[in-house]
Amino acid sequence: MSPFRQTWRRGVAALMLVVSVGATTGCGTVATIGKLEDGAGAEAMKMWDRWIEGGGDIAVATTWERKVKPGLTVAEVEEILRNVMVERNMRDVGTLPLSKELEARYGKKEPVLTIYQFCSPNIARHMADFSPHMAAYMPCRIALVERPDGLWLYTLNMDMMVKMGRKLPSPLKEEAWSVREAVWDMMERVSKGEF
Repeated sequence: MSPFRQTWRRGVAALMLVVSVGATTGCGTVATIGKLEDGAGAEAMKMWDRWIEGGGDIAVATTWERKVKPGLTVAEVEEILRNVMVERNMRDVGTLPLSKELEARYGKKEPVLTIYQFCSPNIARHMADFSPHMAAYMPCRIALVERPDGLWLYTLNMDMMVKMGRKLPSPLKEEAWSVREAVWDMMERVSKGEF
């Protein structure tokens, strides 16, 4: 995308924000903006850019993806995920082997589709106490998806949780960041094949 087009898009977005703030000042918009994490606007613009690049697909805007290092098997991907989970003091709270379920139902080979779920129970409790709505994002999930060009990992963009919302108090902010880092590490290490 050309620099002019990026600048133009950001300018339009900023203008829309200014207009909406001006139109809704009495509705608490300005007060809410003051409660957000520092850098929330920049993070929102990154999501905006991904939403545009994804043709309006909200899932593209709100997720991270990494291509699995070519040559890694599903078992090796799972080993790396488990290694990081243990190192980062997370818990395995469930695996959904969806492609295996479909194979059992229909008797034919399916492309890999498995969802791995991880959690830190104490941090989950603290986050739900801070905002019960956050429970809808729990546990942390990483999906392994086989595409024509190989295996890919997908997960929620954890930066939305720790950089875009209402300011998290200490020590919850540090705890949330540790979960973000654990998920990031899982994605990165599988993409590089680092056990």
